[in-house]
Amino acid sequence: MMKQALRVAFGFLMLWAAVLHAEVRIEITQGVDSARPIGVVPFKWAGPGAAPEDIGGIVAADLRNSGKFNPLDRSRLPQQPATAQEVQPTAWSALGIDAVVVGQVTPNPDGSFNVAYQLVDTGGAP
Repeated sequence: MMKQALRVAFGFLMLWAAVLHAEVRIEITQGVDSARPIGVVPFKWAGPGAAPEDIGGIVAADLRNSGKFNPLDRSRLPQQPATAQEVQPTAWSALGIDAVVVGQVTPNPDGSFNVAYQLVDTGGAP
């Protein structure tokens, strides 16, 4: 009787261990069709030499990965303004882009960076 109880307990232990090692697999088969088109221009670097990171690219990737936005490919950007005042709304509206992100990266003396950005609404262009 004791051997049978041990076998049952051992069997449950093995089943429990198998469940703990089960692999969880998530398969994404579709994207979001309602992602809003947006323009993200390369951020202006206001320091010496080349920019250490592509902040505009990082922002575009984050917006894309949210599933809510579809950044325009850089090769299709009608312009690359550094400030909101330089944005020509009609150029963006012609491509169906209602919003544009522009920005500037400035190095700080302590080695950190100051990142400033603006979101420009181009949907109201005549």
